[in-house]
Amino acid sequence: MDFDQSFAHLSDKNVSREPWRSLPAEIADVIEPELEATTDEILATIAREVPDYARPLEGSFGRGVRTGVSEALRQFVELIRSPSGARGPGREVYVGLGSGELSQGRTLDALQSAYRVGARVAWRRLAAAATRAGVEPDVLSLLAESIFAYIETLSADSVEGYAEARARLEGERRRRRHELVAVLVREPTANEADLRAAAEAVGWRVPRTAAALACDEEQLDRLATRLPADALAAGLDGVGCAIVPDPDGPGRPSQIERAVGSAGIGAVLGPTGAPGSLAGSWSLARATLRAVGAGAIETPGGTRNRSAGYAVKKYLFPGGPPPPLHVQGSRMSNPIGPAPRIATLSPTRMLARSTACNAMPSGSSSAASSKSHASGTGKHELAGTTSSSRSA
Repeated sequence: MDFDQSFAHLSDKNVSREPWRSLPAEIADVIEPELEATTDEILATIAREVPDYARPLEGSFGRGVRTGVSEALRQFVELIRSPSGARGPGREVYVGLGSGELSQGRTLDALQSAYRVGARVAWRRLAAAATRAGVEPDVLSLLAESIFAYIETLSADSVEGYAEARARLEGERRRRRHELVAVLVREPTANEADLRAAAEAVGWRVPRTAAALACDEEQLDRLATRLPADALAAGLDGVGCAIVPDPDGPGRPSQIERAVGSAGIGAVLGPTGAPGSLAGSWSLARATLRAVGAGAIETPGGTRNRSAGYAVKKYLFPGGPPPPLHVQGSRMSNPIGPAPRIATLSPTRMLARSTACNAMPSGSSSAASSKSHASGTGKHELAGTTSSSRSA
């Protein structure tokens, strides 16, 4: 077969990312009879050389691999014959192969290796057929380039499928984590069966103790990557919420402080307690975050220039002994809703015991509450000194 005239349009060497567009259409007729034998050899070689695929090509797995190989070769021939034609639904085969690797718990390494094997075997067999047909060396060179470029296209389809599947999976995981965080902090407290079912859905072990952390929702992702690996994070009603297991355990307080400090954000860690008490921990952390954002709590350097790494423990309840609330702050902004009346605290790592406070738990003395509201001032013991509270 004379390919000189058909190949004349290649003189400009303008080969694009789809070099098969420049191949003579007659090449399709030359290589098409080789497709079935080429498919069989590719499958046999993949089984020998790719460990993850070194098993009988049976069932849905075998059908998927065989379909992928045979469809790839068929599409390649059709693209040579009609370069302007669309690839059609065949592209979905390779997107599906990529997503299938994720569902099987594998990376793309095995599939990429299979593609490389396929390209090598296809080139050897198709080049031999083209040589027997008298194809010129320049056309053979372009055929080789076309095969490898085409395999790269299929590989890119699979990468896309893998990424899409991972995004869907991560979206589902994020949704389930959000549901779990909402269950943990909801009022009334969820029953144990609901809590454990939500925890199992995300593979989270319910801890003996935990605390809720509040921060700006826009900064939550930045902080979440720095918190302990077993922490859960989700946005709740416009506020960033993280559930931190065992926050008072060995090394955990410093780990949490480093996470907040390295993120360069402001955060409030509520009281520690059993998982059933997280609703209260979250309520206090969220209220204090609002207060800091509103300027009701002053940090070193003033409310507009808060240093990262600042921490203060504040007891909000007059009854004893109330659980501590940790404020880790820098650059608080955009307060959410009205802030509670909270004492002005400026010393770092200072412990304040409230003797009269507006945020009182159920069962607290109404007389004490009325006195505090009427006077507008409450006394807080600050390491042996006193500081007057003010309204936010």
